[in-house]
Amino acid sequence: MSFSLHEREDTIVALATPQGVGAIAVIRLSGRDAIRLVNQVFKGKNLEKAASHTIHFGTIRDGEKIIDEVLVSIFVAPKSFTKENVVEISTHGSSYIVNQVIKLLIRQGARPAKPGEFTQRAFLHGQFDLAQAEAVADLIHSDSESSHQAAISQMRGGFSNEIQHLRSELIHFASMIELELDFTEEDLEFASRRDLRVLVEKLLREIELLIASFDLGNVIKNGVPTVIAGKPNAGKSTLLNALLNEEKAIVSDIAGTTRDFIEDEINLGGVIFRFIDTAGLRETTDTIEAIGVSRTQEKMKTASLILYLFDLSDTDMVEINRDINKLENLGVPFLKVANKIDKANPLFINELNEKYPDTIFISAGQKENLDLLKNRILELVNLDKFRTGNTIVTNIRHYDSLVKTRQSLLDVLAGLDHEVTNDFLAMDIRRSLHYLGEITGEITTDDLLANIFSKFCIGK
Repeated sequence: MSFSLHEREDTIVALATPQGVGAIAVIRLSGRDAIRLVNQVFKGKNLEKAASHTIHFGTIRDGEKIIDEVLVSIFVAPKSFTKENVVEISTHGSSYIVNQVIKLLIRQGARPAKPGEFTQRAFLHGQFDLAQAEAVADLIHSDSESSHQAAISQMRGGFSNEIQHLRSELIHFASMIELELDFTEEDLEFASRRDLRVLVEKLLREIELLIASFDLGNVIKNGVPTVIAGKPNAGKSTLLNALLNEEKAIVSDIAGTTRDFIEDEINLGGVIFRFIDTAGLRETTDTIEAIGVSRTQEKMKTASLILYLFDLSDTDMVEINRDINKLENLGVPFLKVANKIDKANPLFINELNEKYPDTIFISAGQKENLDLLKNRILELVNLDKFRTGNTIVTNIRHYDSLVKTRQSLLDVLAGLDHEVTNDFLAMDIRRSLHYLGEITGEITTDDLLANIFSKFCIGK
């Protein structure tokens, strides 16, 4: 989805609030003729003479027919989100009214907006850079304190400022190297190779920190996939239900009740965890259950966290040792969770405590010690770095560009080591600048913009 120059001159219209019946709906227009088009169907104050950032009461009319009583907000260019003339019409929330108003505006000369077109116009007019534009979509979809905070920080330019700082430091040396290419016969050196090495090594350290932050950023944005694993009847479904405070999973005394995955989300300490209740870990002759067990093992390999749950009243130390050994070989962080403490032998609890002092003892059925479990889960997601205000990378596109930047900078160091000629050195520096510029949109293509903004909702 790309926009031609002609399309960028159009006045666009879309519903900015969710589809469906509600108290009000907001219809948004943007473009040079936005105010004029609305004024043609608005009965009230002359909107073309209205000051920016004012709201006016009146009616939207199709000829003499009144469609609705509305409030119209006026934003005169360049003092608007898109830096174009923008009008927002607040109507009653009837889908019939919304459709009638939008169809009327299209007949006046507007056209339906494409996904993300309002935000793309804001980007193209310099309202913010590409990383900030992407943060708008992240903010809309944020469903936890941490994802909201990350999106707000990026939208307000925190990440962009860091990238601009890295890029500006490199641009100086790039220009000096390019200048040397113009004076090759005079054998002049404008850029100290030693200083360039110091700078590149410094930039690499900063970029490495940004790249390393992506694991945390991905968790913040998409949630922590957390598998509840253990043998049948350990209480996995009961634990899921207790954590969610609803009967999401079927609970039964019959072993192997859960044949596939049951998944839901819970917000712990501002972080979304995607809990996955799986089929039990055991050998089985039941064909369908065997498929579930196989899928459980695959799911565990891709999890960010595993809750290894075992029944204190129906498990011995041999089984626990065997399961823990398998989990350690997976290399995925896991918590040892001993369930049904209310039915356990105190001697067995002491034995477990001695061998595995980090075991968490709970009763899922009685909802005992669940707060302790939640706190231990949160400890494994290190948010300290995020909460101190450090920049966190949450976007896979940004991560990919940073990885490419790192490689280009490593090539610069290799070139310095091998004393390559200035033209090759300049090529690697330019490539580093290119990948950094892709993040903020200083380097863009129509295909890149189309891919980014096509993922936005219509009306934003």
